[in-house]
Amino acid sequence: MKSFEIKENDSNQRLDKFIKKSTPNLPQSLMYKYIRIKRIKVNGKRAEISTILKVGDTVDMYINDEFFIKPETRYDFMGASKKLDIIYEDENIMLLDKKVGLLCHPDDREFVDTLITRIKRYLYDKGEYQPDNENSFTPALVNRIDRNTGGIVIAAKNSESLRILNAQMKQRNLKKEYLCIVHGIMERDSGLLEGYLYKDEKKNKVTVNKRPFDGAKEIRTKYKVIDRDYKNKLSLVEVELLTGRTHQIRAHFASIGHPLLGDGKYGVNKLNKEFGYKKQFLYSYKLTFDLDKDAGMLSYLNGKTFEVDDVWFKREFYNGNL
Repeated sequence: MKSFEIKENDSNQRLDKFIKKSTPNLPQSLMYKYIRIKRIKVNGKRAEISTILKVGDTVDMYINDEFFIKPETRYDFMGASKKLDIIYEDENIMLLDKKVGLLCHPDDREFVDTLITRIKRYLYDKGEYQPDNENSFTPALVNRIDRNTGGIVIAAKNSESLRILNAQMKQRNLKKEYLCIVHGIMERDSGLLEGYLYKDEKKNKVTVNKRPFDGAKEIRTKYKVIDRDYKNKLSLVEVELLTGRTHQIRAHFASIGHPLLGDGKYGVNKLNKEFGYKKQFLYSYKLTFDLDKDAGMLSYLNGKTFEVDDVWFKREFYNGNL
């Protein structure tokens, strides 16, 4: 006999689904029989296949030990690098500084060493993530950043944190600020850019116009010039997205004649080659939690701001090494 206590990440699922995950060697026909003849019980009582498990429930299985033996598993995430730049961590969330060049999630070319697989390996090594026991949840990213952009990415360690943060993100209660370097000397110290953006799904490229047009969505981009490099004709700019569209910052600044330094898609290759950089100068460097009353267990984060202290191109900008 073996007993399982239902934890947070195993709750709110059917009994049969839990059994399949916790005893993979048990044939389905036997599972149904054992439930029927009360060799599998919930809280000491007979249960149904469709019984929904809750936190604190106990599932008792009076079955042979051979069904509990799991084959040795080699997890793909164990092949990921151990390198992680952690800005903040508690029992519910992690804030990571994702570097340029690292994918957030696997794609058709890279499926082992990504930000999410590094997080899984890190938490597995700490004993906080046990794939064989966590039957309904694995660590997940709340937001993502393109491979060629760096910045703060949020990871949820449990299902409730993920649910709350997804809802807060949808309500735009997570304020993200960016740093970028653009070509040209921006005349105004600050301003609000407004326009309309259309995404071509096939080309994965967007178009920005000042006036509405078919299929386009409104975009609003707030900016403040931090400093200007008159010698190289560059501007260091802080940006806040008031709308969050694909490639919004890159395309919006390009549309007003100030493309990002190093941006090969929306920028000017001739200008970029003069500096010799192949990666774009854009970083999601600051995150502020402006949570509402529905933040629940994460309300302790409300009002807190986290920042990447050492943005590589900011340092290069002030050192005159661009």
